[in-house]
Amino acid sequence: MTEKTPDANANAHVDPMIRLDRLTKRYPGQSEAAVDELTLDIPEGRIVTFVGPSGCGKTTTMKLINRLIEPTSGRIHLDGKDVTEVPAHLLRRRIGYTIQQGGLFPHRTVADNIATVPRLLGWDKQRVTARVDELLRLVGLDPDTYRRRYPKQLSGGQQQRVGVARALGGDPQVMLMDEPFGAIDPLNRESLQNEFLRIQAEVRKTIVFVTHDIDEAVRMGDLIAIFADNGKVLQYDTPERILADPADGFVSDFIGAGASVRRLSLTRMDSLELPAWPTVAESADGEQRRTAAARTERDHLLVLDDDDRPTSWLPVTGAGREVGGALPLLRALGPGDSLFDALDHMLAANSSVLAVVDGDGRYRGVVEMDSLRALINTVHGRGRTDGSDQLQEA
Repeated sequence: MTEKTPDANANAHVDPMIRLDRLTKRYPGQSEAAVDELTLDIPEGRIVTFVGPSGCGKTTTMKLINRLIEPTSGRIHLDGKDVTEVPAHLLRRRIGYTIQQGGLFPHRTVADNIATVPRLLGWDKQRVTARVDELLRLVGLDPDTYRRRYPKQLSGGQQQRVGVARALGGDPQVMLMDEPFGAIDPLNRESLQNEFLRIQAEVRKTIVFVTHDIDEAVRMGDLIAIFADNGKVLQYDTPERILADPADGFVSDFIGAGASVRRLSLTRMDSLELPAWPTVAESADGEQRRTAAARTERDHLLVLDDDDRPTSWLPVTGAGREVGGALPLLRALGPGDSLFDALDHMLAANSSVLAVVDGDGRYRGVVEMDSLRALINTVHGRGRTDGSDQLQEA
């Protein structure tokens, strides 16, 4: 199992989609600025996470970008154009915005919520309807089922999906996301995070993502900006470099213990070349199963249905390669799952191998504990010259 590494220079000369130039917000009666002369470039097509302690200015900075809060001074450039003097309501139609629980209009249907910006932009009815259905499918909701529902008829996760769809309604270049998954339970939050990363791989928007959770910042961000008081950015870099080499004591303390473990979340299944595993069709009869077992030294066969989706394991035992009864497939790793997820699920299931599937649930390969251990050592060795952060073989 080898890791595919992206071209480090692929975006070296790309102009920023968003440029903040000495941006300042000072509230009347306060001795210190909420945001003080912040300069920051946000590249096109990337997710940049703003993270830091409460009151550090990260949400204020995000709201300055679409001028929900007006800056005291400084400039905001969007796609190379100074938008500081553009009427705020026109600027906001170019920028998607989503908050906790989606921020949906409770008196409007799902379709009407998603259609808000397209209608403001003057799209005709047919185009609006097509866009609503396209976005519902994109976020994994069937249009015929959900189009006419109201927010109160949706789960928290479904509301958040509709919130993302609404933010994408007018096909904006930029999206602002303020703690979008903060009100979701941990299990559904992980699923929504993976789903959003899948969507981003398709739409490639420029996204500012505010969170208080360093784990979420690492999982979601191509780049992370770590804020301290007064909107000061102490470090702005890739998650890997921030975790491997914190800029100062504040950043190190904010990251906290477990930075080495967090680095495992940076390598996802869709970036790996995976080894194959012996498989057998779900429809195979006893003789076909015994033949498959005789051809391998592995102690299990992976069962695939007619659509190549893993369904169960078949144990293979003894010198005679006897095939036992089917064991349930408790968990398969998806494209958005990481090395951290793989290790966590292996330990929880007391298993040495996990099946990996693509975005449609079809079999891609497996992750094994031995190869996982070697790859973990490689990941932990990156960014260190002395090798002190590498896991040691037991």
